[in-house]
Amino acid sequence: MRVHKMSQLIIRPALLLALLFLSALAVGAQSELDRLISALQTKYNKISTLSADFSQVHTSRDQSERRESGRLLLKKPGKMKWNYTAPEEKHFISDGKWLYEYVPAEKTVTRSSIKETGDMRAPFAFLLGQGDLRHEFRRIEFAKESPVKAGNKVLRMLPRHLQDFDELRVEFDPNTFQIERLSIIEPDRDRSDFIFSNVKENVPAPSAEFVFKAPPGVEFRDN
Repeated sequence: MRVHKMSQLIIRPALLLALLFLSALAVGAQSELDRLISALQTKYNKISTLSADFSQVHTSRDQSERRESGRLLLKKPGKMKWNYTAPEEKHFISDGKWLYEYVPAEKTVTRSSIKETGDMRAPFAFLLGQGDLRHEFRRIEFAKESPVKAGNKVLRMLPRHLQDFDELRVEFDPNTFQIERLSIIEPDRDRSDFIFSNVKENVPAPSAEFVFKAPPGVEFRDN
């Protein structure tokens, strides 16, 4: 009996210490998460324009891949210009109200309202500090996936309101808070990864860059 009581005297404090240790880890992880979210928000609130080269990898549920690349230009509020150069030329231009999709090889332009579009590029408005991350997303946590670049952090964000995507994953440098990858997980579990390089902040971006002018002979459609 004395041995049993002695074991309890040893085990109980050990369990208590383990619980306290795990709780401290959880609090520490949460504190780090809060710090990173706040710093990320602050950085992108201060950016008015951003340009970058991008590689886009679209992965279907059957694991088939499609790769594209080009150059991106963003400007507050809500202006975007995506110039795809490979494997074919195509352009997505938004003036903040309308999104124009132009594929020269098809000689057609499709116009959609930004508020109604299901285009996967719409979530990139967050890069221009539009809205508060904690308000726009009901849950933000560390993603259970390895970063593309060692040492980076990856956050998993679940939108608070109904969107055309289920998750947004953001990979960034924890020292500079420069975003190096955005991943969009769609409801059907298709995934698009946008990997950035040659990122430049607060670059000149005249409003004329985001005004779409259809070339002669191109068919114009409203979506």
